[in-house]
Amino acid sequence: MTELPAFSVAQSFGPAPRRPFQIDRHYLLFSAEGVMRLEAEGTIWSLPPARAALISANQPIEVTLPGKIQCRSVLFSTDFVVSPPHVLSVFEMTPLARELVFECGEWGAEEKALSDYARGLFQTLASVAWRLSETPSLLNMPAPRTDAVRKVLERTEQSLASPPSFEDLATEVAMSPRSLTRKISSELGMSWRQCLQKLRVINAVEALSRTDMQITEIAFAQGYQSLSAFNVAFRDLTGKTPTEYRASFNATK
Repeated sequence: MTELPAFSVAQSFGPAPRRPFQIDRHYLLFSAEGVMRLEAEGTIWSLPPARAALISANQPIEVTLPGKIQCRSVLFSTDFVVSPPHVLSVFEMTPLARELVFECGEWGAEEKALSDYARGLFQTLASVAWRLSETPSLLNMPAPRTDAVRKVLERTEQSLASPPSFEDLATEVAMSPRSLTRKISSELGMSWRQCLQKLRVINAVEALSRTDMQITEIAFAQGYQSLSAFNVAFRDLTGKTPTEYRASFNATK
């Protein structure tokens, strides 16, 4: 049977620990429900609902599934479309891009061939998604290169509401605070305090998508002392208020 140049598939996955992922097609992953984390080229991305990830063919990435997720994937042959601009990019979807994803859902891997209309539809989706991927989401963190910095970030994320002191973290990884400061800056390009603030917003986005908690509850759970401070930090990173961002999750079908 002739291999299709492009096809679509709806998928559901349960929680799963961090694991490698690699495929021989360019992979557009649209999250309909649930959150996943993707890692490639030294960056860890959060993929919440109504957003998409574009993954280049034959490029290894790491995938973590904190909970259940439902997604719509569109796979493109490498000789059907040009290579994406990045190995991995997570980005905001436009209404047009979402409609194209679901329209392409009529053609699955079991099809014998694509009509001219279907081929044109998949090519249009690729053009739109490739362009959107050039403006990636800011919901990402640099991936640590050493066990010490990875442990510091994990401990920080585990206790965002009441994080340990930086001095205590330095003691846990057998480093002086000054040495740990330099190491974090070298590996992540930001200070520990900046990492803390960004992790709080990323976790807030994920909480907005997977729970029905009130926004005030989410803000306090991330360690913010006031709703106004949370709103400012959230808008600075996402360009939306928490209420607007949660509403955008309903843009899926």
